[in-house]
Amino acid sequence: MSSKGIYTALSGAMAQNQRLDTISNNIANANTTGFKKDEQVFREYLTANEKLPDVMQVPRVPASVESFYDMQGGDKAFAESVGTYSNHSQGALKNTGGNLDLGLEGQGFFEVLTPSGVRFTRNGAFKTDGEGRMVNSEGYPVLTEGTGDPNQRVIRLPGRNVTVAYNGEVYDNAQLAGKISVVNVTNQDALQKQGSSLFAMKAPYTAPVIKATDFKVHQGFVEMSNVNVVEEMTNMIQATRTFEAAQSAMKAFDSMDDKLVNQVPR
Repeated sequence: MSSKGIYTALSGAMAQNQRLDTISNNIANANTTGFKKDEQVFREYLTANEKLPDVMQVPRVPASVESFYDMQGGDKAFAESVGTYSNHSQGALKNTGGNLDLGLEGQGFFEVLTPSGVRFTRNGAFKTDGEGRMVNSEGYPVLTEGTGDPNQRVIRLPGRNVTVAYNGEVYDNAQLAGKISVVNVTNQDALQKQGSSLFAMKAPYTAPVIKATDFKVHQGFVEMSNVNVVEEMTNMIQATRTFEAAQSAMKAFDSMDDKLVNQVPR
């Protein structure tokens, strides 16, 4: 019976190892503009509760305890990784003084046009490129409100005297150059990170994208990461200790098996 326990302990150790990877990535991006921390999700996998009765098989191992009991797999419980999700809570706004640095307060995402299509971001560290377009740090154009061709929604700033209002309206030399598109995704669990603080829809999800209303755009600020380093370090210590406990359990089960095989028969 102890051989089953060692696999349960192993699943717990693997789960904590995945959690440590997630925590490490959060800490590494503690100073990344617009970064949203990830959190690992696990659940207990109970064989008997996950499979239908007609597909369960009674253990029929000759000359063993299992052959006398119809456990239906209910004695096997494992830690199963469900995946990660992004925490979209507000990050602190940092004053940069940059004319095109825009910090979002409240809910919503900026829309930018990438070679793979429209993507969403909270990273408002914008600039102008050689064509006078407002772009992000990767050179992807920032889009204005609208539902038409994204290539026709690019913001162009021929001048240098740029003012951005709280509602996202961009003025260049007192002339309205466009209104930055700030949108909400009704189901944020449908968003997937794509690097460079960009988000896209997970296939095959099609969560509705709507115009954001409860937000303010702060010119001269950027939103920092929402990672709390102290909290993440605490989580790392906790995960490390749990991992070590699972290792100790595996060693104990291994010792039990060794005694059962090599000492009891004597």
